[in-house]
Amino acid sequence: MGTALAVVECLTGTGQTRLIRDALPEDTPAACSVLVRSIEELCTSDHRNDPDVLAHWLRNKTTEHFIGWVGQTSSSVLVAVENDKILAVGLVSDAGEIRLNDMSPDARFRGISRSMVHALEMRAALPGSRGCTLTSTGTARRFDPSNGYSEDGPPVVGTVTGYLMSKLL
Repeated sequence: MGTALAVVECLTGTGQTRLIRDALPEDTPAACSVLVRSIEELCTSDHRNDPDVLAHWLRNKTTEHFIGWVGQTSSSVLVAVENDKILAVGLVSDAGEIRLNDMSPDARFRGISRSMVHALEMRAALPGSRGCTLTSTGTARRFDPSNGYSEDGPPVVGTVTGYLMSKLL
């Protein structure tokens, strides 16, 4: 999209600064590592360590796909960075569809994913989207409603079960 967006949080007393910014091509190796680790390590209740399910889910978490996402003009890829380390990756379309919100297992329960959701929503609002949609996993099914999302119908059963959700901005 090209519009600058930075959400900066100074973590008082820690000497750390957390920044959410547009992803750059040079972020690719670290971002792909976060995507893969997030799915493999945090979503085990969804993929049940089934190699076929994992392969299907991870098929587009590659260098080529990530660079393609960064280059798209109809969506935004954001990364959460703390002390020069990428801890989360998010992707939102200009229409407000949150397609990725994955975080490093090393960064759980620190508010990073919640900050990413807010940054993705702010980015979606820039081109005029009045709401956001997402497909939640079973792992994130409690997290997303805690950010104001409501379920929109029955679960979608596929390789993993998804829960369609939306939120007005």
